[in-house]
Amino acid sequence: MSQEFYEQIFNKQQKLEAVPSNKEITKWALQVIRLLYPEQTGKLFVDVDAIKAEFKMLEDELFHIMEVTKACADSNNKERAARFFEQLPKLYLVLNTDIQAIFNGDPAARSEFEVVRTYPGFFAISLYRLAHSLYIEDVPLIPRILTEYAHSKTGIDIHPAAVIGEYFYIDHGTGIVVGESCKIGNHVKLYQGVTLGALSVDKSMANTKRHPTVEDNVVIYSGATILGGETIIGHDSVIGGNVWLTKSLPPNSRVYHTPNHRILNKLSRRIFGRR
Repeated sequence: MSQEFYEQIFNKQQKLEAVPSNKEITKWALQVIRLLYPEQTGKLFVDVDAIKAEFKMLEDELFHIMEVTKACADSNNKERAARFFEQLPKLYLVLNTDIQAIFNGDPAARSEFEVVRTYPGFFAISLYRLAHSLYIEDVPLIPRILTEYAHSKTGIDIHPAAVIGEYFYIDHGTGIVVGESCKIGNHVKLYQGVTLGALSVDKSMANTKRHPTVEDNVVIYSGATILGGETIIGHDSVIGGNVWLTKSLPPNSRVYHTPNHRILNKLSRRIFGRR
């Protein structure tokens, strides 16, 4: 390789601002979640003051991450970090509704402990909710790092800008995509492979409503694809598996995909190696 190439790489590095590693940022977020839900690690504290000190340490770490990242150079990052932790009790209550939704809705769930400790849906939702809280504080980069970490671990891709209500239930979850401008109401249930996406990926649409709105009490089964910023799924609707939608539906709708299958009532014995 040429000297010119080496210099090109070196010069690029000089232009980059210092940003903590993705590992450092996600470690901070996981510590917050594990402090809220010790079920994930089993770590217990000796008293309330110890818990209070841990939260303060995590607040200071967030301030450090934002300062080093220069995420919010136009404002006071210390105040921003403090506001995030002031909102944490409210976020905790919302996460508790997500746990209840999963536990009450999944016959296979034996306990809320099991949901917190093992369910990829709750893992993805919890990181999304932390990321969204940072996003609405206009913190760049860090929210996306958190949701992409959850995506890499669970296959569930939720953009931190999406607005999602309480009692959010993801069942199985692999392959779910929730786009940037999605709005999802309360008591919504998504199965694996659901896409809430845009009709167009043109860059000129970056600041527009490109993704669907899903109202309260909607169930969307596996493989369904719902596209478009003007698409609204009315409350109390059920969207069947593999449905493709680009138009709005009124409340209480039922939409199902009807594939054409050829059913063989009798199979040749030769298939099984017998005559």
